[in-house]
Amino acid sequence: MTKTYFFLIGAVFFEVAGTLLLPITKNFTKLLPTFALAIFYLTAFYLLTFVMNKLPVSIVYATWSGLGIFTIAIFGYIFYKQTLSWQAILGMFLIVIGVILVNIYTGKSF
Repeated sequence: MTKTYFFLIGAVFFEVAGTLLLPITKNFTKLLPTFALAIFYLTAFYLLTFVMNKLPVSIVYATWSGLGIFTIAIFGYIFYKQTLSWQAILGMFLIVIGVILVNIYTGKSF
């Protein structure tokens, strides 16, 4: 199961890397960043195929998108000097808490 989560974290990493390249592609007119973006996204989806065999799609997607949103917000601040209100930051932390809870209780019945 640990290997599955490594694949999921790798998918998040590659999706975030691709998303960070979107502004640099200049509407896909810059060839090298566009090519790198496509490779990153394809790699992210490839890694997700391994995860989908082990975890429910709802858990995979919630984790992938939640961690991706949080990571993009952090890197957007670092690389693009984008700021968020305290309410948005609180919301990001709630997303992460939700992702943690969903993964802790996956497969356990109440």
